[in-house]
Amino acid sequence: MTPTLTPPPETVAPSATDERCDRCNAAGKLRVKLAGGGELVFCGHHANKYAEDLVKIAVEVATDPEFSWRGSDN
Repeated sequence: MTPTLTPPPETVAPSATDERCDRCNAAGKLRVKLAGGGELVFCGHHANKYAEDLVKIAVEVATDPEFSWRGSDN
């Protein structure tokens, strides 16, 4: 049997004005929970830039309701 990678379930979370991007400190648009229990927050630019990799490592993804994430297309 060949294992199949499926994207993590995507949930919609309320906009969190106090969440900041872990790369550039801009307003957070995407929160990713990792298998090890860690959590990452990204602005729209960095969320889309790293979408392909984030889909591979995320166990849960929450996006701002107004944000269209490229990773949800995978």
